[in-house]
Amino acid sequence: MAKHNHRNVGIFAHVDAGKTTTTEQILYMSGVIRLLGSVNDGTAFTDSLDIEKQRGISIKSAATSFIWKENTINLVDTPGHIDFISEVERTVRVMDGAILIVSAADGVQAQTETIWKALRKLHIPTLIYVNKMDRVGVSPADVMNNITSLLSPAALPAQAVIYEGEVWSRTASIFSGDTHDSAEQLNTLAEWLADQDESVLERIIEGEEISASEIRERFQEEARKGNAYPVCFGSSQKGIGIEELMDAILEFLPSPAGDANGPLSGVVFKIDRDKNMGRAAYVRLYSGSLRTRDSITIANRDLNEKVTQIRKMEGRKVVDLGEVEAGDIAAVYGLHDVQIGDVIGSEEYVPPLPGMAVPLLTVQVHSKDAAKYPALVSALQELTDEDPLLGLSWLQDERELHLKVMGSIQLEILESVLLSRFDIEVTFDPPSVIYKETPVSEGEGFIAYTMPKPCWAVLRFAIRPLPRGSGLIYRSEVRYDNLLERYQNEVARRVPEALEQGLFGWEVTDLEVVLTYGEHHVWHTHPLDFVVATPMGIMDGLNRVKTALLEPMQHFRITVPEENGGKVLSDLVHMRAEFEAPYISHGRCTVEGILPVAASMDYPVQLRSETKGHGVMATSFAGYQECPEGTVVTRKRRGVDPLDQSRYILAVRNAISS
Repeated sequence: MAKHNHRNVGIFAHVDAGKTTTTEQILYMSGVIRLLGSVNDGTAFTDSLDIEKQRGISIKSAATSFIWKENTINLVDTPGHIDFISEVERTVRVMDGAILIVSAADGVQAQTETIWKALRKLHIPTLIYVNKMDRVGVSPADVMNNITSLLSPAALPAQAVIYEGEVWSRTASIFSGDTHDSAEQLNTLAEWLADQDESVLERIIEGEEISASEIRERFQEEARKGNAYPVCFGSSQKGIGIEELMDAILEFLPSPAGDANGPLSGVVFKIDRDKNMGRAAYVRLYSGSLRTRDSITIANRDLNEKVTQIRKMEGRKVVDLGEVEAGDIAAVYGLHDVQIGDVIGSEEYVPPLPGMAVPLLTVQVHSKDAAKYPALVSALQELTDEDPLLGLSWLQDERELHLKVMGSIQLEILESVLLSRFDIEVTFDPPSVIYKETPVSEGEGFIAYTMPKPCWAVLRFAIRPLPRGSGLIYRSEVRYDNLLERYQNEVARRVPEALEQGLFGWEVTDLEVVLTYGEHHVWHTHPLDFVVATPMGIMDGLNRVKTALLEPMQHFRITVPEENGGKVLSDLVHMRAEFEAPYISHGRCTVEGILPVAASMDYPVQLRSETKGHGVMATSFAGYQECPEGTVVTRKRRGVDPLDQSRYILAVRNAISS
């Protein structure tokens, strides 16, 4: 059953808030490492890649484990930069608890809010750790106001901040009784509990004093359920508050659930490569157990694999486990074809992805040395294996390689990784925005693929537009005695592929496709006929109903000095932004709304210039919406257009070059 002396914890934060330094201190104080490393010096334990050491930022999640007070804690340090949000997203999914770090000097920042929303979406119990409390001018009250206003009013101090004179010196649990304001803080907690529970409220009204032990027990219970968010304080650089934070992990974050004797259920959340062992799949098990030499089924891809070894990082040591049970995380070897997101065994116990990461830019990559083109293809396939959101598109006939990316920092890192890891120098074309298409009306698509013989596949599709964010919904109304099941399965598999390129060359989304008629021939039909026919039928339908272009939008919140407010509002109008009336507080002007990605790609740099570095812009993906009338942005089509049916049929039959 659940492992009560076990925790799975992810550390999350905005870039430069101190995640890796905090992780380093935890590993040091738990005895895992003997010497403290430094992010700035490139010696941090969890920054293992050359580029991480050079740049002083984390770009990949790093999993390790340590023991604290006879409890085993699996700890995952995640990147802080928005360009690597996909790494964060995959980690959030498999954690039972989280430490969200907020810089006392900078407050809640853009990435902090993005991660917070993802943690709340999956209802993951969260500790908030306020780092850099040693900075001059930091006010605990101001920090708490910032956290409660931007994150949650249920963020409540679990520790008191203790000063010696004017200098902050340490923290202590509010339940320890060794601070002069413990009683006041306990009253604050009691009042919060009373707001959640009428029976507690009645007891307080009747004058009953709620004991510190009961408040602690109830607060602990609410935190482990993900309803309250204990706030801890410290300075990771100086090692102050770290042991108290480790105690808080045990006190306020839950043990993993799961039955080791239940059906096998787990998910692959990270792919890595060991120089000696080769490909490692990091697996979180939710139910059952996995042993070396076990044969397993990948539920979502009808794939069977065999486990050759199971290992775990315990600090700098690699430990061969031989077995991993429900609630635990381990590196599994021998799974040569699994991908990130693959479900091992049953899907029943695996939580969904929070959906934070949506690449909005596409870029073409070139090898400086043409002779290394095959090596570049192989390298990009390997990197896409480790980060599926790169979405490598390889146009073999055109010898073109396209990637989906989050931003410019990611491109810099990719360039560096390709050079240091694969010895390939590359250049990138300027990034362009990823548009989508959607039907503008209802209609039908029809194809009768009966020539040249032997072939026979007749299909009719109904196509209907759906509201934004609906994606693709496909269903069939055709009976199996009219069109055999194996043929219908082939159509169902090919419809999403056919919609990857619409009339303008972009993915078509927010539509329902219904197979309303299907016909095969007893002698002439082959299953591959439906592979050929489906794209022609879909494109015939899109050509009849026509499609509209959709552009990606982003939520924004811009905060600038009051004197810069007018210029920012003018900029926003020119960028086609929709925004609320700005509000002014303490000499700062804040405005929120949505704006097109295409119009604002360079604006963060412009904003910093206009405000001499005092402007802050936080953004998050806000979905797609229809482009202004008259906007035409096309993307070069891969292969022959199925609308050109004669040429398309010859191409897929290899009668001509596509």
